[in-house]
Amino acid sequence: MQVKMNIWCLIVIGLVKAVESSGAAFPLNRHHDYEELTQVLRTTNARCKGITSLSSIGRSVEGRELWVIVFSINSTHHTPGVPEFKYVANMHGNEVVGREVLIDLVQYFCDEYHKGNETIIELITNVRIHIMPSMNPDGYEKAAKYKGYPKDYVRGRKNAANYDLNRNFPDFDKIACRTGDSNRLAYNRAYVSEAVRGIKIQPETEAVAEWIMSNPFVLSANLHGGDVVANYPFDESCDGELRHYQGCPDDAIFRQLSSAYSNGNSQMAGSTGCSPDDGFHDGTTNGAAWYSIGGGMQDFNYLASNCFEITIEMSCVKFPPSYSLPVFWQLNQNAMIDYIYQSTCGVKGFLYDAASGAPVPDAAVMVEGIQHVVYSAADGDYWRLLVAGNYAIRVQAQGYELSEIKTVQVPECRPYSAVELNFNLKKTNRRETAKETDDTLQRLRSVLLSIQQ
Repeated sequence: MQVKMNIWCLIVIGLVKAVESSGAAFPLNRHHDYEELTQVLRTTNARCKGITSLSSIGRSVEGRELWVIVFSINSTHHTPGVPEFKYVANMHGNEVVGREVLIDLVQYFCDEYHKGNETIIELITNVRIHIMPSMNPDGYEKAAKYKGYPKDYVRGRKNAANYDLNRNFPDFDKIACRTGDSNRLAYNRAYVSEAVRGIKIQPETEAVAEWIMSNPFVLSANLHGGDVVANYPFDESCDGELRHYQGCPDDAIFRQLSSAYSNGNSQMAGSTGCSPDDGFHDGTTNGAAWYSIGGGMQDFNYLASNCFEITIEMSCVKFPPSYSLPVFWQLNQNAMIDYIYQSTCGVKGFLYDAASGAPVPDAAVMVEGIQHVVYSAADGDYWRLLVAGNYAIRVQAQGYELSEIKTVQVPECRPYSAVELNFNLKKTNRRETAKETDDTLQRLRSVLLSIQQ
């Protein structure tokens, strides 16, 4: 163990020197408390006003803002046809590497945009990127106050009300296990009531759940610490076993997504885990195969919305000393960008009313052989992440006939390689009643109302 740690120290020193010599325009070797984090985001927003917007999606138990900065040529609103992506970090307040690399990432995007970096300009033009450096700012402040290193392993993990936020989301896994249904379970009021039973939803959780449900996110990653691995759904086993592989209907694409991140991080790519018991392969794992949890954010994204999310464990040490932070930026910089590119792969398109040409929102896009659907956004646009292969796809929308089946060949994922597949839907002879329209509009609100109750 001592030999392994000594080797790691040499790697840290070498990477720190490499980063220092790279001439980064922003400091990499420091931790940022809440006030400093807020200042970095405000400064970045001011420096890159044309491509960023900064807002708070809610407040923590102690009243700190839950900041989100968005990078896009249309940063304040969704652009039809442009996928929405998000990074969330510091859900556990004492797991800080993700928080710091996201602070680095927002400054990097802004700097490179001003330098005319064509790769970054193209990325910001083609993907709307949301970045939340800290979901648990209260926990961070508690962890940071502990003097010296190593930090206490659990101090600051939970929020100020002593709740683990990654066990605090509506537990739709148990419903998916029982029913076999994995499609927008948050739109079923009975399911919501069951999923929140026994859970005291925290303000941070409620804010993030509403944010997820209010945006047509395609892809996401939740950045944690304490191990080195890319973790994919499901996080909760159906048989109650602590360690049991529980794949979701989109297991193939989640394996690809996890590998895309892991392969971009030289330390993670060969990781078998920080503990001999982990047993990871090539730096990826199914969540429930590692250890089963309920109420996690990752599975909530998949079961409640269109969003596909994985969890990235970025470091064996949860709160490392500041001198080692440049290492984690160096290890994750390319991986973070490579992962964003995954949102531009698979199949995308628009759904139109065949007679009027108007967009058709809230329509189910179904892939033969995969028991999970995604739904079109308000402008009739949709994105369907898929591994390379041949697929048969059709669409179903309320008030319209079931569409014809269209076949499509999806290529290997590379930046902006999504195949465009549009549908023109024919209305049925029966008109949708006012009550049906109202029911459709009320579905999204039901999850939030149930959580508040």
